[in-house]
Amino acid sequence: MTDSTPNDHNVDAIESHSDEPEFDFKEYYSRERTLALRDTYIPYCTELFYRENPIKIVRCQGTYMYDQLGNKYLDCINNVAHVGHCHPYVVKQIYKQMGACATNNRYLHDNTVILAEKLAKTLPKSLDQIFYTNSGSESNDLALRLARQYTGNYDILVLDNAYHGHLTTLFELSTYKFKKGNIAMKEPEHVHV
Repeated sequence: MTDSTPNDHNVDAIESHSDEPEFDFKEYYSRERTLALRDTYIPYCTELFYRENPIKIVRCQGTYMYDQLGNKYLDCINNVAHVGHCHPYVVKQIYKQMGACATNNRYLHDNTVILAEKLAKTLPKSLDQIFYTNSGSESNDLALRLARQYTGNYDILVLDNAYHGHLTTLFELSTYKFKKGNIAMKEPEHVHV
């Protein structure tokens, strides 16, 4: 087995020898225009942080986000902070895989089992199989289904102000939504805070 792929020569193109980012960070619209377009095309219920004075992020690198004025913000909220934004190794590996094969895990592919084996070796011996998911929401939905299947119980214990994702099964577990008052939803009987 070799670590190279037919597209390795293309991977070198994304490795920059300068400190400047390689990707397009062009700002297409003013912050005001972007906000107006968001208000037109994105549902209002899709929360915008700091709505009174929203931050327009134009690029991210490592653990930081940068606005259109060049201000730097430590990212403690986004889902990618655990590996950092635009990490060169992650970008390179994604580029390599997308250039070789982009499919789901229902087809037989070496990388699927290579990663599963590597992950399994980091876990206790009783946890020896890997479920691949695309997001935290999908992972939490799967965990909920597995817990209900294993225990035979439907009730769920959650933390106050919890957020678990945007799937229907998880939305009802995200208690902060009940408190906003603008959502016609009350706490389900099977959810215990």
